[in-house]
Amino acid sequence: MQKIKSLMTRQGLKSPPESLSDLGAIESLRVPGKEEFRELREQPTDPQAEQELINSIEQVYFSTDSFDIVKYELEKLPPVLNLQELEEYRDKLKQQQAAVSKKVADLILEKQPAYVKELERVTSLQTGLQLAAVICTNGRRHLNIAKEGFTQASLGLLANQRKRQLLIGLLKSLRTIKTLQRTDVRLSEMLEEEDYPGAIQLCLECQKAASTFKHYSCISELNSKLQDTLEQIEEQLDVALSKICKNFDINHYTKVQQAYRLLGKTQTAMDQLHMHFTQAIHNTVFQVVLGYVELCAGNTDTKFQKLQYKDLCTHVTPDSYIPCLADLCKALWEVMLSYYRTMEWHEKHDSEDTISASEGSNMMGTEETNFDRGYIKKKLEHGLTRIWQDVQLKVKTYLLGTDLSIFKYDDFIFVLDIISRLMQVGEEFCGSKSEVLQESIRKQSVNYFKNYHRTRLDELRMFLENETWELCPVKSNFSILQLHEFKFMEQSRSPSVSPSKQPASTSSKTVTLFEQYCSGGNPFEIQANHKDEETEDVLASNGYESDEQEKSAYQEYDSDSDVPEELKRDYVDEQTGDAPVKSVSRETLKSRKKSDYSLNKVNAPILTNTTLNVIRLVGKYMQMMNILKPIAFDVIHFMSQLFDYYLYAIYTFFGRNDSLESTGLGLSSSRLRTTLNRIQESLIDLEVSADPTATLAAAEERKEKVPSPHLSHLVVLTSGDTLYGLAERVVATESLVFLAEQFEFLQPHLDAVMPAVKKPFLQQFYSQTVSTASELRKPIYWIVAGKAIDYEQMLLLMANVKWDVKEIMSQHNIYVDALLKEFEQFNRRLNEVSKRVRIPLPVSNILWEHCIRLANRTIVEGYANVKKCSNEGRALMQLDFQQFLMKLEKLTDIRPIPDKEFVETYIKAYYLTENDMERWIKEHREYSTKQLTNLWH
Repeated sequence: MQKIKSLMTRQGLKSPPESLSDLGAIESLRVPGKEEFRELREQPTDPQAEQELINSIEQVYFSTDSFDIVKYELEKLPPVLNLQELEEYRDKLKQQQAAVSKKVADLILEKQPAYVKELERVTSLQTGLQLAAVICTNGRRHLNIAKEGFTQASLGLLANQRKRQLLIGLLKSLRTIKTLQRTDVRLSEMLEEEDYPGAIQLCLECQKAASTFKHYSCISELNSKLQDTLEQIEEQLDVALSKICKNFDINHYTKVQQAYRLLGKTQTAMDQLHMHFTQAIHNTVFQVVLGYVELCAGNTDTKFQKLQYKDLCTHVTPDSYIPCLADLCKALWEVMLSYYRTMEWHEKHDSEDTISASEGSNMMGTEETNFDRGYIKKKLEHGLTRIWQDVQLKVKTYLLGTDLSIFKYDDFIFVLDIISRLMQVGEEFCGSKSEVLQESIRKQSVNYFKNYHRTRLDELRMFLENETWELCPVKSNFSILQLHEFKFMEQSRSPSVSPSKQPASTSSKTVTLFEQYCSGGNPFEIQANHKDEETEDVLASNGYESDEQEKSAYQEYDSDSDVPEELKRDYVDEQTGDAPVKSVSRETLKSRKKSDYSLNKVNAPILTNTTLNVIRLVGKYMQMMNILKPIAFDVIHFMSQLFDYYLYAIYTFFGRNDSLESTGLGLSSSRLRTTLNRIQESLIDLEVSADPTATLAAAEERKEKVPSPHLSHLVVLTSGDTLYGLAERVVATESLVFLAEQFEFLQPHLDAVMPAVKKPFLQQFYSQTVSTASELRKPIYWIVAGKAIDYEQMLLLMANVKWDVKEIMSQHNIYVDALLKEFEQFNRRLNEVSKRVRIPLPVSNILWEHCIRLANRTIVEGYANVKKCSNEGRALMQLDFQQFLMKLEKLTDIRPIPDKEFVETYIKAYYLTENDMERWIKEHREYSTKQLTNLWH
């Protein structure tokens, strides 16, 4: 429409009327005359040409209605007018006007139906407006009536209602002010009730309310007062936080943490908490030690309170040292347990906060909470090591305040046990190996143990020199684990809990001390409770479990009654594992039941009081090693010296015999000789000098050694009636074997605690020393075998035999009967000895083997002394030897007969030719030069 209006304006037409009253003017639109239509018809009818004419019209003609065309055209006229140019320009304008008029006419014709329709709608709208004018007139009239009748009363009511609301707000504000003025009383009550979160919450709310009503002069000073109250609450909160360090209470700590969270100072609270723990450790140890020092001093002098902790520790008396140490560790345990429970609390609440944060939508609050949680976690983890270091330093200072060498062994072990338990607590607390405490106690332990071991070696020498080698009667089921000194091994399955107190549910999982005592109790109270337990019950009367058993043991085989089936079973040599002998005579069975005392008497271990003392010492040494593993090597080294000295003493007392060693028979093995030489060089002090001018260096060097022991004069080894002290020899030797077996039993435990770099020493000790204990049987019993049979008499009897006989003899020589009588006498004496001491089968076999071996060697020596001998005499030698073997087999079960081939081969060598004899002599170097020479001649 605006475009049509503009076009109409350009053609001198009026715009459509703006109001309905001007609608009639539309009918007066000027219709072009004939001349104009003629001009329009003369215009080119090409639409493209018409559009080009319209486009050539200047843009200024399409501007607003206020544009003055005439003025614009007049201003464009040049100063000098040219009629022709004016006419041409006029024609151009007429053409443009004609094109526009034609275009307008076309548009008018095109929009005519829409125009008519819109005209109808405008007419309808005019009617509606007239109706609305009538409605508005009526409405205004009614409003005027309402204004005159109701306005004044209504406004009065509204004004009164507004005043009422204002007064209600004022009353609420006055009540709030009254509550604020009474807040300090309620805050004091809440602090007394330790409701710190509620007090802080109330204080913060009051501060917020005070800021809201700060325009009231009556509470102008309330803000500063509330700030002072809040600071007071923080101070009391800090005091409450310090109480956590000694006696952790979940509810109390929860309130404190909630209070700090309301204040927004959770990180500050954690810093303060660590300071309180450090202070608690210092105050705790000082008060404990001070209490014992003042108690022992017996006066109320306050000078001790002014001392430093280090100096105060030096005033602890030896009598109160251990109780004070135990109480010190108990108090420190309470501090560390409180810290442990504090960490547990934070771990539990951190997980709960994480779950609640994941369900919430406040990302900013979650990030801040996560940051605080991470800070607290790192702070607590770092505090573990710091607190344990403080504990170690305090205990180390206490240990250095007294010389531990003044204590007895049991007291010293008790101290080590407490320290070991404390180090276990530290390892479970923060995973630390307690280097500070460990190094301190290790130095004192090594020094103490060296002196203790030296004293024990001197005592062992005294025991050995006064030992009569009588049997110590113990029960048949005796085990070293029954001794008090080895009770700790029964508890080794669970270092922290004794088996009797260990719950069944913890069999698959080790329970830490903190888990065990978290709800109550103290790990350092167990030491005193278990120090004295049930008494030992290892001794038996006369080596029997009962008198009836002893009586039946001696009467069981006195008659020639039927031999029990257990003796009729095939016999297997326990040492060699030889095949069983299928035919065993009644005499042999009777002989064996008399010589093998293990069948007659309870098969109890053979040991002496000295052996038992050594075993107890080993148990004490292992206690120290088990409690303080860093000194394991030193302890095992000293344990090996106990065994070395015992072994060397047994050899010195019963096994050393130069005359028999020189025969080349019954010699100890090279390994045993090497072991004895090593012991003698490293442990035995052979220089007994009373020179007071000896150098200090020599004295220090000898201080590590022990004088060689001397056999008691009460022990007689020269009587033939007792088989040259066979009973004492059996007790001594078998007690050593028993001791070696106990060391073998303890090897896995020793190997477990021995440092890896020192394990070769332990392996060498077992392979070169412990395993050689049974080898001492041969040289010790060889001495008995060498004296039990009169071999010299047999040589004299053999020398009187005439060997150059001319005919084969059917009767053996008398020296064979004499030798067999010697063996029978030996068997009887052996039976007599077995009534005093059980002779184990390996011992019996060794004795018989030695005697038979010496007898056979003596026979060969006797044959080698023969000057003249015929072939019949050689046959007589074989007859004599076969008779000897036949009778000997009835006395002993040893199979094969030792050195039987040694004799038979020598006799058969007489029948060799000269060439064969020469080769035979080169091959058989086991014979002496004299024996070989006799064969050659």
